[in-house]
Amino acid sequence: MATKQVYGKYGTLAKMYLEEHEPARTWALGKNLPEYLHGIDRQADELFDMMYEKLSKSDEFKRTGDYLTDVRRQNELRQRIEEEILSELVYV
Repeated sequence: MATKQVYGKYGTLAKMYLEEHEPARTWALGKNLPEYLHGIDRQADELFDMMYEKLSKSDEFKRTGDYLTDVRRQNELRQRIEEEILSELVYV
């Protein structure tokens, strides 16, 4: 009986992308697909941490003390990182 694999957010998105847009690549990965998708999740986590560390120090995303401004900056920071992860790891 096949084992049900559970992936994180980016592994799941990568799987959906491969199934819809690159079925031949999905087939070529075969039994290595779970390992590949778990790798996407790991790389995404590492990239998120690295970019968050770097970008949170820039003036554009530094905390101001104003709650709404700080929330807006955190959301923008996370959105920028998300876009990078999607374009570099998921939709390739």
